[in-house]
Amino acid sequence: MSDRVSIAVADGIADVRLTRADKMNAIDPAMFLDIGAVIDSLAARTDVRCVVLSGEGKAFCAGLDMASLAAGGSGLSDVERNAQGSIPPQHVTWGWRNLPMPVIAAVHGVAFGGGFQIMSGADVRIAAPGTRFAIRETYWGLVPDMAGFAIWRGLVRDDVLRELVYTAREFDAAEALHHGFITRIADDPRVAGLDLAHVIAGRSPHAVRAAKRLCNMAHDADPRAMLLAETEEQVAVIGKPNMMEAVAANMSKRTPAFID
Repeated sequence: MSDRVSIAVADGIADVRLTRADKMNAIDPAMFLDIGAVIDSLAARTDVRCVVLSGEGKAFCAGLDMASLAAGGSGLSDVERNAQGSIPPQHVTWGWRNLPMPVIAAVHGVAFGGGFQIMSGADVRIAAPGTRFAIRETYWGLVPDMAGFAIWRGLVRDDVLRELVYTAREFDAAEALHHGFITRIADDPRVAGLDLAHVIAGRSPHAVRAAKRLCNMAHDADPRAMLLAETEEQVAVIGKPNMMEAVAANMSKRTPAFID
């Protein structure tokens, strides 16, 4: 799609890769725009049932390309917010969370600062054993501002988050797993992510998308709203063709043929 991000779709799975490998996929203004454009293109697709997000080269994402961003200034207060309430630097994280289909981040090498926040926007995060992590912004005299806080509050204890944000220290995959920042560790996270994506793509896409909407509500909606939403989502799928196909396929032990 660009020289910063590539996307290939096959079998209902979008394989999205950050392609600035020579810079460890550090985020410059062009990458902000290209990641946002990929997210926007995926939001409108009904043929994609799952997304796997990874980085080419030695790292998932080393964070902000400080030289390129410093040259351009911030301009953050002047940027119009989208329908989700985010500006472009937040959209590259929050946009993954708000895509209708699940997103799996396959992480290796490093995920620092902005890269750590982008990773956090995925539904599931799989990391290689040697991956290094850091919420790096205070090291540069900045604060995390790419939607990380909106997501981390549902992942990790408050005191743990404060310590990691205040100190900007690095931590390894085992600690990231312990705190809840990643879902699991795999020797080859991209292969593991694609394998998981194939499992998810084999489920009814309408049921999976409904489940993601409920998951997104779960940590900040009040119980009455959640109860109502559960019922509404169930009414929308129960007895419908994909639900009936799931039952028929399971009963006859065959692969289901769902309608997107």
